[in-house]
Amino acid sequence: MLLHSILFIVGITGVYFGAEWLVKGSSRLSRDLGIKPIVIGLTVVAFGTSSPELAVSLTASIKGSNDIAIGNIIGSNIANIGLVLGIAAIVLPLKVERVILKRELPLMIGISAGLYFMAIDRKIGFIDGLFLFTGIILFIGYQIYSTLNSKKESRNSTCNSEDVLASASSVNSSCQQADSSSPHKKTGIPESTNEEGQTKRHLLSNIVYIVIGFACLLVGSHVLVKSAIFIADSFGISEMVIGMTVVAFGTSVPEMATSVVSALKKEADICVGNVIGSNIFNILMVLGSVALVRPLNVARETLFFEFPIMLLFSLALIPMIRGRLMVNRLAGIVLVSGYLAFIFILFR
Repeated sequence: MLLHSILFIVGITGVYFGAEWLVKGSSRLSRDLGIKPIVIGLTVVAFGTSSPELAVSLTASIKGSNDIAIGNIIGSNIANIGLVLGIAAIVLPLKVERVILKRELPLMIGISAGLYFMAIDRKIGFIDGLFLFTGIILFIGYQIYSTLNSKKESRNSTCNSEDVLASASSVNSSCQQADSSSPHKKTGIPESTNEEGQTKRHLLSNIVYIVIGFACLLVGSHVLVKSAIFIADSFGISEMVIGMTVVAFGTSVPEMATSVVSALKKEADICVGNVIGSNIFNILMVLGSVALVRPLNVARETLFFEFPIMLLFSLALIPMIRGRLMVNRLAGIVLVSGYLAFIFILFR
């Protein structure tokens, strides 16, 4: 028990520093490439922090632990909103872009509702998994298209601005030609070369941060979950409850660490995007992959309690965000309180 308690702490430490480096690398990378932080949060960071759910649920499904596989995914989605987003908002109120309220949030709610109707026959089979996995491909494709389209519009806007200033530019060009004829004028080639070299090194360092962050998240989460399951199992807790609570908490620690660090660094877009993106990835990619490998049976109590609770937490974000486009501290307290009430009911 002592060894697993130590491993539990080691796992949390690894996950925290992994999240720290992941946020640092991804936020810098988004600025270097001209990509909006919200897109990075919805894709790169969300995929990285959902990797533990994927690994744990796949392993549990292959070993025949059906309840842990489903409980981990549903429990993680509830924890992401109630615990992760709630704690992040308590640490620092989170400003939300209007596009999230109009696009990604309704998408997450729609996917959650769709999953409920998909599981109404109490089984998520191969065809269901194929449908879900196709959804994540379309989601990522849309984010890439949206980013490229945004860049194109930005370039067109810049070109239009340059056309307006064409007359001033022609005057300046004659002055620049006069200056360039001066023997004392330095060429810009070395400076350009140095800038390109610095950009490449900066880009490489950001990618290294992201890779190391992913690695720490995966290793730390594995150690954390393994030790947590052993500790919970020692107290005779059922697999479904373990999946919904201990395992879900363990696999949601990356999201929590990433979101809290993002909030502290005032990267609200990455924080909110991470939570919503992770929930979308958990259903489409994680659950889809698991169902493709092995069909999942859904327990009756899960269908009529945990599934509606997950959908309820998702719906609760709409009135919280709609008014001031912000998840404030009061909303954070409500979300955390709701999550604690959910845990209390499970253990009752």
